Amino acid sequence: MSSESLRQQLFNEILLARQRVYAVREPTPLERLDIGTDAEVWVKREDQPPIHAYKWRGAYNNMATLSEEQRQRGVVCASAGNHAQGVALAAAKLGCSATVFMPRPTPMMKRKAVALHGGDHVTVELVGDTYDQAYHAARDYAAEHGLAFVHPYDDLATMGGQGTLADEVVMSGTGPFDVAYVQIGGGGMAAAVACWLKHYMPGIRVVGVEAEGQASMKAAVAHGGPVELESLDIFCDGTAVQRAGDLTFELCRELIDEFITVSNAEVCNAIRRFWNWRRRIVEPAGALGLAGLLSQQDRLSGKRALAITCGANLDFSQLAVIAADTGIGGQVRRHLRFRIDESPGALLGLLRDVLGGCNIVEFLYGKARAEYAEPVIGLDASDEVLQTVMQRCAAVGMPVTDITDGEDVDFRVINYDASLFHQPLLLRYEFPERAGALNEFLETIQPRANVCYFNYLYSGERVGRALVGLEFDTDGDRQAFLELLDEHPVLRLRHRVLSAETTQRMLGLPTGGQ
Repeated sequence: MSSESLRQQLFNEILLARQRVYAVREPTPLERLDIGTDAEVWVKREDQPPIHAYKWRGAYNNMATLSEEQRQRGVVCASAGNHAQGVALAAAKLGCSATVFMPRPTPMMKRKAVALHGGDHVTVELVGDTYDQAYHAARDYAAEHGLAFVHPYDDLATMGGQGTLADEVVMSGTGPFDVAYVQIGGGGMAAAVACWLKHYMPGIRVVGVEAEGQASMKAAVAHGGPVELESLDIFCDGTAVQRAGDLTFELCRELIDEFITVSNAEVCNAIRRFWNWRRRIVEPAGALGLAGLLSQQDRLSGKRALAITCGANLDFSQLAVIAADTGIGGQVRRHLRFRIDESPGALLGLLRDVLGGCNIVEFLYGKARAEYAEPVIGLDASDEVLQTVMQRCAAVGMPVTDITDGEDVDFRVINYDASLFHQPLLLRYEFPERAGALNEFLETIQPRANVCYFNYLYSGERVGRALVGLEFDTDGDRQAFLELLDEHPVLRLRHRVLSAETTQRMLGLPTGGQ
């Protein structure tokens, strides 16, 4: 089949899907965003009910095209979450049964949502660790039992339903647009949206956006056909597809003008910015298109651009990962390792003389050597600020290394040798989250103690919390500092000395329970 014939078939499927899909629910909103430039940016809000994702469109249209006999036998699908909810919703509305195969790591909230939308019409089978493993199990099950398989993307009926979101964009009268950014997982939505928009807005450019660790369509285009990725990053779990579809590959190769990738950090930044704009949290896959748009915002001056927030089914526990991977105020988060003398006041000098004026969001340090220290500082900073820090280090001969992508940073590893701690005191300290507060703490303790351990991570609260290790020349100095903590007008309100058992665990000493 020629790509032109396939494109026409897809167009016809979208045309026929409109009546079926619009009988189920009203169009989703198309809203304008102010991204702080002269670009006119609009977002298609597919993060809305009924399932807070666009996937219901394709699932419902696909199942509505089946014969009554096929529906009565039941259907099968494989999904990482959102397509499963769409199939569940369609099964309940069409009065048929559905067996849903999901990867075992699928977020719990997506599993519960399938049961919520499908009720007694749906049975969930958890198989494998990836979507592709669940997919193959589902295909085998469907073939064995003679059941219709509802593909999440590589089926013209599914794509036809998904393309109705583009029809709503056209019918809104907001266009035409100069460029549209569409996320790509398997490629069904991207192909359908591009097909419809290019028909009604002939001058539009469509940019396909994939996450860096799961760019199966980009790999397929480079290879000349679908290939299986050797590894798959599942941070954007809704678009984590190891192999692009056969039909979607042919369509995307023709219809998508440019394929780009974005990092997980860029996705997190898009999620944060959308929260700031709309007070709505979209899932990582749902923010891919917006992340792609923001990555090219310097090209959009004076242009009208479209993005799609295609899902908001986020497991609550993932918020911590997203918050940790995004900068504050649109800046870039970097982690720098500095080498300084292992001597009293050296840390304070680093913060004051090299990092003065910087937004410190993480501070990881443990005394591991007697000669020098290597604290790791996380900064949210512009490129200009980072350059200034590097210049300051060069001016004083301080070695500095960017270790942002290190696994030890990802897991917040702090190396230390507790045997080097002299008369240690471990405490939890709270300070107001404002410029200079951390320096004030170090200035207070600097004449009396040396920092041997420091663990701090910005949490977004008004109060910062740090786990601090201090060491002293003598036990008398240590006792005098404890008295100071209880009497000092500020320190006494903000500290708590760790229990003996916790201190022993951190120092690697036997505890009472051993």
